[in-house]
Amino acid sequence: MTDDEGGLTVASAAGDRDTVAPSSYALVVLGGVSYLLLMANWFALAAFLEPIGRGIGLSDAQSGALVGAVPLTYVPLSLLSGLALDRIGARRGIALAVAIFGVAQLLRSATTGFAGMLATTVLFAVGATGITFGLPKLVASVFPSRLLGTMSTVYILGSYAGTAAAYSVGRAILGPELGGWRPTFRVLGAAALAFLVVWVPVAAWHARRHGTPYGGDADSEFSLGSLRADVAQVFSHRVMRLLVVVGTVYLLLTHSLQGWLPTLAGARGATTARAATVATLFVVGQAAGTVVVPPLSDRLERRRGAVVACGVAALVGLVGLALGGSVLAASAAAVVVGTGVGGVSPLVRAIPTEIEEIGPGLTATAVSLVFAVGELGGFFGPFLVGSLRDLTGSFFPGLALLAVGALAMVAAGVRLPEV
Repeated sequence: MTDDEGGLTVASAAGDRDTVAPSSYALVVLGGVSYLLLMANWFALAAFLEPIGRGIGLSDAQSGALVGAVPLTYVPLSLLSGLALDRIGARRGIALAVAIFGVAQLLRSATTGFAGMLATTVLFAVGATGITFGLPKLVASVFPSRLLGTMSTVYILGSYAGTAAAYSVGRAILGPELGGWRPTFRVLGAAALAFLVVWVPVAAWHARRHGTPYGGDADSEFSLGSLRADVAQVFSHRVMRLLVVVGTVYLLLTHSLQGWLPTLAGARGATTARAATVATLFVVGQAAGTVVVPPLSDRLERRRGAVVACGVAALVGLVGLALGGSVLAASAAAVVVGTGVGGVSPLVRAIPTEIEEIGPGLTATAVSLVFAVGELGGFFGPFLVGSLRDLTGSFFPGLALLAVGALAMVAAGVRLPEV
């Protein structure tokens, strides 16, 4: 594909705040579909973990390693992926990413042991990074800053839909209809590859017609000096260091609560169905925060206040989870903390683009830095919550730890300048 050519300069784009090609909206919606497909394939492993474990003879430790393999792979791989995307362009990068995770899912459907499943899951993670960092770069390249939060909401909602589809469609419908996890994995992988039949020509046409009107790729090659310079520029920026704190807390809370909320609700006396409802309400809160907070932040042109408000909501919700003794209290608190987590999710992807020294050209590198560090929180958060419960017999210490994280998000948000 011919990517990122023939666009307006950043200066000319800034001079015409209303110049957005209608097809750019369609391109981001398609990007949201790529995120949907990624998450449906990603969480299919968790959805079918029990039959997969029985089928290929996994221990509980091996099953846990497979579930954590993708976020853990983000830690060493994120920065390299972001640097590559800033050079090859978002449109090409997304196409390559879909091809990689689609093939990886097909390979996962044929594995017969732990080693093969782990290797193909790591390959899957390589493709996943291309979607995670390619979509923020795509939005930054074709939309002005006044719309970054709103358009980031579009693809984030796609990710929520994909996660839900892994369970509601993949596990509940495709699994029984197709006869198990292997054919379901094949169908999901094939669906991702089929998506390229639409993405490649549409993205190529958009690139030729519109280029990157709000900023292109970094004017750098794949040389060691160029890579080091970009990393140094991103690492040294004060705002980026604050965003790393915000992103780490965001991933800490997301992974910890997604993993432990059903068990917490069960410990409060909830039935299995009610416990699943509490976990679902957390996702509902995330979706609500994603829909409301970024567009409101765009309209008011206030990023700092939005981040602080999300941190406060997360803190209030966590206090409710820690102190509330009933399932009803846990349900209400799950919605509140979910709203905070969901609201900040698009912001950590949009704010780097608005930093003058970073901009669209280094957006993928900047967002990848947030995730490279932040996924450490995503990996260790659930582990620490579980370990503290083993030591004390209570979720209170783990929730207190998460609340300290929410306080750190508030503190980092207060120190953010209005970029």
